Amino acid sequence: METKNLSKKELLFCRLAAMGDPESAARQAGYRSSPQSAARRLMERKEILEEIGRVAAGRKEERDKASSSRMGYERLAFGSIADAVKLLYLDEPSLEELSRMDFFQVSEIRRPKDGAMEIKFFDRMRALERLEQSEREEDGELSPFYRALEQGAQALNQSIESSGDGEDMP
Repeated sequence: METKNLSKKELLFCRLAAMGDPESAARQAGYRSSPQSAARRLMERKEILEEIGRVAAGRKEERDKASSSRMGYERLAFGSIADAVKLLYLDEPSLEELSRMDFFQVSEIRRPKDGAMEIKFFDRMRALERLEQSEREEDGELSPFYRALEQGAQALNQSIESSGDGEDMP
């Protein structure tokens, strides 16, 4: 993760260019006098391309994590509790029986002093709310991560503009 040889302006360009449009990224990063030629020059540099690739890979990893969490929420919201109920009626389940059961829905199993068994399940409504939230994010609303990234890029851009950093690359 060697980025120390890139300026703040170049790093901002890399983060913006990883979204797709290098010319627009150059303009937003502060290369205002000739964003098209600045984008072309930047995209010819190996370290710039490597940083763009690293940023894009990080975004892909975030999307993959979001997909995994979505599958987990779907399983919590719509999964079966049959094995947990079955456990309530078994006197002495064997390890083999237990290993074949699905307890994904279960958040807690307790056996109080009276010998009864208590089983608590994850909140299905909360899982449904999370699924709805992820659908809103997929439909164009930014996730908190990307919203923070966008705000950071804007703040960095304002900082660069106010510091009087040159219009074009060194």
